[in-house]
Amino acid sequence: MLKLFLRYLKPYPYAVAMIAVATLAQVGFQLYFPTLMASVVDTGIVGMGVTAADKAAGVVGTYATQMAYLQRMGGLMLALTVLSGIAAVVVGFFCSRTSASLARDLRLKVFAKVEGFSLVEVNRFSTASLIIRSTNDIQQIQQVSFMLLRLGLMIPAYIIIAFALAFRENAQLSWIFAAVLPVFGIILWVTLRFVMPIFRSIQTKTDHLNLIAREGLTGTRVIRAFNRQAAQQDRYRAANDDLTDANIRAFKIMITMAPITMAVIQMTTIAIVWFGGHLLADGGVALGSLMAFQQYVMWVLYSLMFLSMIMVMVPRASVCADRVMEVLDTEAVITDPTPTTPITPALAPTPLGNLTFNDVVFLYEDQKGKEGEAPTLIDINFEARRGEVFAIIGSTGSGKSTIANLAMRLYDVSGGHILLDGTDIRDITQHELRSRIGYIPQKAVLFTGTLAENIRFGKEDATEEEIIEALKTAQAWDFVRELPDGLDSEVAQGGSNFSGGQRQRLAIARALVKKPEVFIFDDSFSALDLKTDAALRQALKPLQQRATTIIVAQRIMTIQDADQIMVLEDGRVGGIGTHDELMASNTAYQEIAASQLSAQEVERYGKK
Repeated sequence: MLKLFLRYLKPYPYAVAMIAVATLAQVGFQLYFPTLMASVVDTGIVGMGVTAADKAAGVVGTYATQMAYLQRMGGLMLALTVLSGIAAVVVGFFCSRTSASLARDLRLKVFAKVEGFSLVEVNRFSTASLIIRSTNDIQQIQQVSFMLLRLGLMIPAYIIIAFALAFRENAQLSWIFAAVLPVFGIILWVTLRFVMPIFRSIQTKTDHLNLIAREGLTGTRVIRAFNRQAAQQDRYRAANDDLTDANIRAFKIMITMAPITMAVIQMTTIAIVWFGGHLLADGGVALGSLMAFQQYVMWVLYSLMFLSMIMVMVPRASVCADRVMEVLDTEAVITDPTPTTPITPALAPTPLGNLTFNDVVFLYEDQKGKEGEAPTLIDINFEARRGEVFAIIGSTGSGKSTIANLAMRLYDVSGGHILLDGTDIRDITQHELRSRIGYIPQKAVLFTGTLAENIRFGKEDATEEEIIEALKTAQAWDFVRELPDGLDSEVAQGGSNFSGGQRQRLAIARALVKKPEVFIFDDSFSALDLKTDAALRQALKPLQQRATTIIVAQRIMTIQDADQIMVLEDGRVGGIGTHDELMASNTAYQEIAASQLSAQEVERYGKK
């Protein structure tokens, strides 16, 4: 917590300085009150307005001198009250502003860091945990940051200055501090000893609860289709009760410590009155001085009580800070190459978009960052060239989408090389690589905003004509132009106000408007009917002549016209060739064809 606190307060030295100055001023003004009260009691009331100088001069106290003295001291106390109030407002303003700015900076840092993560880091943390860390955890940090800024200097100042002033007022009763401070130390130790582990578990349980809630919301169709609402509610209720129990355990400890702390303060007050009364009776202390001593002791004890409250809140914030720092300190597995001497334009190769896989091996990692034992891809070799369509087909789990992810460098290969125009993609910046690729994912993702804004996600400065052209090619213009607001129609969260096929076509248009060198269609035609599929493939042919096209598909009808088709079997290349060649020689491809094509179509090609 302290590491994060100091790191992200560096941009605000002026605000921190103002907080420090205003805090010390507020403490000074408030702690001067008991001294003034002692003077009012001993001189203005008990002494009837006669000071020591007056007595030495032989002046007799009168009602007039008493009232004049009390008015003078009352005016001074009123001025101190106003100044103390102004200082408190200044402290509160800068504390609020600084803690809010710190939280804002943290959220931006965490969001930027997560945006730079590869899928490896996202899977390692989990989406639910990353959401909690960037929202709830930072909110906890903001609250404690405000308290630390507000009270971090104030409480030590109260304790030190009040202790010194109390010792000045009456050194004979200062032994009471020696008896009380160890008791407060034990209370703090017990609180931290038992509360810290509970708060750590609370954050983990919060992650789990958020995960269940997120799955329940995103998977609501499946849950209702299988009538699993009751089971999902039971699952959420169990996680919610678990989180509630943890919070109750933590607050039980805090609530138990509160009356113990108050009892210690009350016992201290009794001790001061008891022993101070004896000193007062013996003439060893003045009444005003004894009152001031008691007030200073109360300042110290109440400051210690507030310190214990802060120390209870700090552990939870420390857990949150550790979780946030874990994200910020995590180095992404996929990084850009170290800058080298730039290639001169005369020597720079002409971008073509030829994509080559050489002996590629890939293993997925678990949440602890360790690679699995069984490779997902083994010895993948192929070349997809400009102007050609390279298709990939295979059974579920054979690694088709993994190849698309590797080409986009969403993961890095475990072995081998992926080349773009002869250059290893690890030697190309991620921005440059992905600017040359138009990627259409298996699950179409749309963002809130207008249709035009979604299409411009591929090219920010795309004109309306370019957007319409891309929509026409993607077979989406017919339904878009029929919408009441056309391109200005709003897209709901996740594109839920469009059908699956419409979302896929819009996602394709978003990639087309980009006009990249490489198209990667990751099973992007699965939600289209055969008629729309055929029309779309026909419309894509002019674009495919100027780019490299990789199509990952489940349906043979989608890829049968491809220049090359690669069959994947359990992560290995089972064969590469045209549709006719594979139908004639590849058993795996023949089996896929037999399950999808009619008997006449299969018999047409025959088996060898």
